[in-house]
Amino acid sequence: MELKTYKCYYGNKLMPWGKGTVVKDTKGLVFLGGVTAGTESYDPRAPDFLEKKMVVQDPAAQWRNVLEKIKANLEELGTSLDNIVKMTFYVKGPFPNGVDRSPNNRQDVLDAFFKEHCPRLANDNNPPPSELIGVASLAHPDMVIEIVVVAALPD
Repeated sequence: MELKTYKCYYGNKLMPWGKGTVVKDTKGLVFLGGVTAGTESYDPRAPDFLEKKMVVQDPAAQWRNVLEKIKANLEELGTSLDNIVKMTFYVKGPFPNGVDRSPNNRQDVLDAFFKEHCPRLANDNNPPPSELIGVASLAHPDMVIEIVVVAALPD
């Protein structure tokens, strides 16, 4: 399998996301549904769903939790962080100065995680293309981040 991510520049400035990824000779693609920081007690069918603390509370901890789940899910499905093709980030407001400056947008946690587990994806290296989308709400009122991932399935 060949996977090549192209860097994105505005003028001469390297952006912290990729322009695009070309994948050749892969067995397939893995599409992870939105991954959130629900705890083991998370159950959207529970009658007291909105009242219970079913979500990791701190935004930075939510980001770490989601990224650890993504890593485990990809490995369970036969691929890895190394094969991520594209990511979509849904960040819950507030957005007093834009989504990228929201206190719930913890790109610092994302970058530290990738530097530890997959340095190629760090924002100063060659991260995959992505979207950062601000939302008013996610599945549970305490959730601040949901990440969707597409990864290649190697030979």
